[in-house]
Order: sequence, then C-alpha cells, then structure tokens
Amino acid sequence: MSITRDMGDLTEILGGDLRQPGPTALRILVGAHLRRLRESRGISREKAGYTIRASHSKISRMECGRCSFKLRDVADLLTLYDMADGAERSALLALTEQANAPGWWQDYRDAIPDWSEPYLGLEQDAALIRTHEIQFVPGLLQTEDYARALIAQGLRHESAELIERRVEVRMRRQRILAASTSRKLWAVLDEAALRRRVGGGAIMRDQLRHLGELAESPHITLQVMPFSAEGAIGGVGPVTILRFAQADLDDVVYLEHFASAQYLTKPSEVSPYQQLMNELIVQAPPPAATGEILRQAMAAL
Repeated sequence: MSITRDMGDLTEILGGDLRQPGPTALRILVGAHLRRLRESRGISREKAGYTIRASHSKISRMECGRCSFKLRDVADLLTLYDMADGAERSALLALTEQANAPGWWQDYRDAIPDWSEPYLGLEQDAALIRTHEIQFVPGLLQTEDYARALIAQGLRHESAELIERRVEVRMRRQRILAASTSRKLWAVLDEAALRRRVGGGAIMRDQLRHLGELAESPHITLQVMPFSAEGAIGGVGPVTILRFAQADLDDVVYLEHFASAQYLTKPSEVSPYQQLMNELIVQAPPPAATGEILRQAMAAL
C-alpha cells in the first residue's frame, strides 16, 4: 500500500495543484490512510488507541479527520502498522505536519460555534460547492449589509461586537469565490429567499443587484426555483454538498440546524442529496432565466 498511489502523485498534490489541499482536507486524507493501514494489518481501534495512550473513539475521530494529529501519535501508529521507516512513512508524517497548520478561522474562535468550524475548513478546500437555500440568500452570496442585518436578527440578544465578528467571518469566507481561483459554486435558490425582506428595501435591492452581478461570473451558476414551478420538490431544508479535487475525498453533505449541524459522508447518506440536487437543477429554470427573475423580484420591492 503506497500513500502516493492512494492519494495520487504526492508531488502533484503538494505542488502542482493551484488549490493545494488545506488542513481540513489533509486531515481527512491522513486519517483515511491511517484507517486503511490499520485495517490491512487486522488491528482493532482498541489496540491502536492503547498504543497512543488514547481511547478507540480517539482513533475513530483521527481516521475521520475530525481532530488534529499529534506527530508522535501518528509516528507510533505507523510503527504499529509495520511502517517503521521509508519514503511512505516520511511522506505521511510530512502531510501530518501540514494538516496541523491553523486555518484563517482560528482567529475567530470566539465568534464561531464549535459545530460550524469544521464546515469552514471543508468549504475552504472544496473544488465544487452545490447548495440549495429556501429562506435566505446563501452566505457566500450575501452583501455585507444583508449579512449584518440577518446576523443581527439571529443574535439580537448578543453584543454588537459579536455581530460584527460574525459579519467579518462571512465576508472572509467569500474570498474563495475570487475570480483568480478555480473553485465553482452552483446555487439553487427558492424564490422565497429573494422575496423575504432582510434589512429593508434598500438592502434587498442591493442584494438582488449583487446576485445578478455574481450570476455573470463564469465560475458561479445561479438558478431560482419560482413559486410558479410545477412539481417543485418540497419539504427539503437547506443543503450544501461539497466536492473535492482529491480523488480520495468523498463528497460531504452539510445540513445546518438552528444550533447544530450534520456532516454526512457515507455514500448511502450522501447519495439521496446528490439526487435531490440533480433534480432541483433540472426542475428549476435554466441559469439564463435568473436575470429576469431577479429583475422581477427587485421591481416588487
């Protein structure tokens, strides 16, 4: 078993891809490789945990990429898995060091709920983001004033400082959609997200105008499911599907709730949402119709 074979050419991953994987993607890659090594040796999670003075649940979190790695722990596990030396061991330890690099969101730990922090890393590393939103404009597409009004509404009992910190995080996230990146976003919005006023008429007009401008970008596809659409899929809340450039990384479905979130990674869990998104894209008017729908929404303000 070779890490360069399982992950693709290591040189390409670390140097050739313009969107080099960030720490979240690297943790998932390292964790997946550790799991394959453990299973190939027939070693239980309990035994692996005992080796690094931890519980089997810690091994599970490591293998899912849901926690940072201590270099000593990874080294001890590799020794247990009969990988005491060689290029593959060195390569995996090098990836482990990179996976522990802090992301930009670490500076906002005071303003970010614990359950949303993993999403920021996944979003940062994704090559394609597909999202369906019902009530509001997706965060990546919000103007600063719209974001501020929406966040203030949700945090009306919190301090103005916390609200501004959350706004900063939302604006910082949007840098991934800069024209210089190769990341793509495909969003399907319900018409309700365009009609629901957030922050008043002027803010909504600016927001709708902003959506129209973003829809012109070659790496952003925007569709709107109008109220008049027949056979539209109902009863489905907001959903985001993240796809990564690295072949070893499966799609991740992110479902955000009021005070928590779900991260679905099993193919049996992810597949229905992939099918849902495909159906929404087919049922919604084509992207070429979005500009007119936005103009109609703006005229109704």
